[in-house]
Amino acid sequence: MAEQCTPTDAERVAAETVFGDRLELAERYVEHLATSGIERGLLGPREVPRLWGRHVLNCAVVTELIPQDATVADVGSGAGLPGLTFALARPDLDITLIEPLERRCIWLNEIIEDLGLTRVRVLRGRSEQFFDDVDVDVVTARAVSALSKLAGITMPLLGGRGQLLALKGRSAAEEIEKATKVLRKLGGRNAEVLTAGSTILEEPTTVVRVPVGAA
Repeated sequence: MAEQCTPTDAERVAAETVFGDRLELAERYVEHLATSGIERGLLGPREVPRLWGRHVLNCAVVTELIPQDATVADVGSGAGLPGLTFALARPDLDITLIEPLERRCIWLNEIIEDLGLTRVRVLRGRSEQFFDDVDVDVVTARAVSALSKLAGITMPLLGGRGQLLALKGRSAAEEIEKATKVLRKLGGRNAEVLTAGSTILEEPTTVVRVPVGAA
């Protein structure tokens, strides 16, 4: 099955750009996704041929929006998308993966150990359980929930300053409009829709960015 996840030529060029000298580690991560990740139900088997384009690169390019040496929390990390891709692309980041399901946490810890990612930790539980213990510069999430709900389970992890980077689809602008009151209540300001990876991906990643705290 791992043979099916070979990147296209364009995806390989993009991967070389994003991961640089850590490309081999990224390839190992994709192999894990295509084998044990499928076997343990973290991803569906139909996703294997598009692991690079739709998943790994789609997530990893978001690191262009993250400041140097930032602390990051990935809520609902699942198979490490986007959190582990951030760790692979940006070894300067300190990353916390928050995931409620035990079997996913076990898998994440196995992958972290195998890839030697020393600046990544896994917390098992719902993000609300860690509001008093986790204080990061950036909080991110992918395919967790609509922004109006997502804001309440992510933004408190910022401790009143930083930014939420939510990976979204075509409904991003509509989600911002529906979540305006919630975002404002949580200290968010000037939410905007950005794209990441526009120079290297055929389909750039849509990101909702919500700054929190003073301008």
